[in-house]
Amino acid sequence: MSATDAAPGAADPNQAEAAPLAGRVVLVAGAHGGLGREASLACAAAGAKLVLLGRKVPRLKRVDEAVARAGGDAVLYPLDLEGAGPDDYAEMAARIGDAFGGLDGLLHCAADMPGLTPLEHTDPAAFARAIHVNLTARWWLTQACLPLMRKAEDAAVVFTVDDPARTSGAYWGGYGIAQAGQEAMVSMLHAELAGTPVRVSALRPGPMRTRLRASAYVERNDPHAVDPARYARACVHLLSRAGVARRGQIWAPPPAGSGT
Repeated sequence: MSATDAAPGAADPNQAEAAPLAGRVVLVAGAHGGLGREASLACAAAGAKLVLLGRKVPRLKRVDEAVARAGGDAVLYPLDLEGAGPDDYAEMAARIGDAFGGLDGLLHCAADMPGLTPLEHTDPAAFARAIHVNLTARWWLTQACLPLMRKAEDAAVVFTVDDPARTSGAYWGGYGIAQAGQEAMVSMLHAELAGTPVRVSALRPGPMRTRLRASAYVERNDPHAVDPARYARACVHLLSRAGVARRGQIWAPPPAGSGT
């Protein structure tokens, strides 16, 4: 049946392809970071209503302005994941529910990487911060949003994770340990939510030119890193209905435009 023959109220497949996140409310944590910013712009272009979460208000506002220039719709939610507690996340989820009536997507891009240091010489506070921001805070945020997301017909929690082949090696400290914990959490949470409308998956992008990566690599010694915009479309895919096919998976796609 062609689009012109479709029954009244039926979804237009062409429109769905052009705006795969139309009608969806998506929360992007770490929205002013390298991948977070590009993913936010891509989600806005795909039709999502955005909640942009980040700790640096001026940078968050610049992302909001870029979204608005592109014709997107976003609200800001300044929050420092290092200092926020479960009650702060519960309040945030309640505010999103009051403002939008629901939440369809949660994209985790916020991360902390203090640099490469032997575990033996790691500052205890830096170690604890890396574990908290990259693992504990991500879970607390997800836990607070789950009751709201369960009300959706289809909802997606998407974690961004690093390559364990690299981060389980020497000197990656709390950041590397948190990456291993996230992979276990994705598998565990997927199994627990298998019978619900909330699906869980993860994106494992390749090397990207971001502030986070710069804390571990000098740019001239990192020739394979690409612009984070080349993974933004993958974020949209996992948040959209098409992402159902990758439910429970940790997906490592090639960067867009790589020809592979």
